[in-house]
Amino acid sequence: MSEAPAAIYEGKAKILYPGDDADTLVLFFKDDTSAFDGEKREQLARKGEINNAFNAYIQTYLQEHGVPTHFVRRLDARRSLVRRLDMIPVESVLRNRAAGSLCRRLGIEEGRLLEPPVLEFFLKNDALHDPMINRSHMRTFGYASATEVELMEHWTQRVNTLLSARFADAGLILVDFKLEFGRAGGEILLGDEFSPDGCRLWDAQSQEKMDKDRFRRGLGGVVEAYIEVAHRLGIATDA
Repeated sequence: MSEAPAAIYEGKAKILYPGDDADTLVLFFKDDTSAFDGEKREQLARKGEINNAFNAYIQTYLQEHGVPTHFVRRLDARRSLVRRLDMIPVESVLRNRAAGSLCRRLGIEEGRLLEPPVLEFFLKNDALHDPMINRSHMRTFGYASATEVELMEHWTQRVNTLLSARFADAGLILVDFKLEFGRAGGEILLGDEFSPDGCRLWDAQSQEKMDKDRFRRGLGGVVEAYIEVAHRLGIATDA
């Protein structure tokens, strides 16, 4: 009986394993949940499988509408096959409404409509608390070239257009979200995942939070909210 392959990398919510060839990886979704740079941690039953199904749906939807992503296919309840990327160590964050750190930094009331939406970049570095950076930082320190930054901005705006409309059809407001990108074969592809762990979603009528803010703020019902969002989008969760 062959041994399971060793993990290449383990993060807060996912584990990366080698794929069948040098160009692919297997993304395993854990039940672990964390906030505040890992200071608050908990395991939430079924969160991994819900996020795997959610991510597969969103990545496929984006691909069908012309957005290049690393997603290949969902393998089972907790695993997905993805293309191996040389990741850019930057998060691209788009904000349609004021929430989270934007409110704290600028003293803006939560929920304020942002027109046009605000696009920000953050260096992925927990030890430094993911500091905000700009185009100049990315070029000077070699995080991304000017062309790559333009592509990251373009695809982030395109994702916002597509998903804001899709979530609106499901009675949800896409408040904000983060994306990560990587390089493969001379292309810039959307990497990582898209799930309620990495975006804010509010019910369009009640403004109820349907995302990871339920965990950050101790509101409870985290997985239940994720399942509700999935069902509104027509994603099967077997629950």
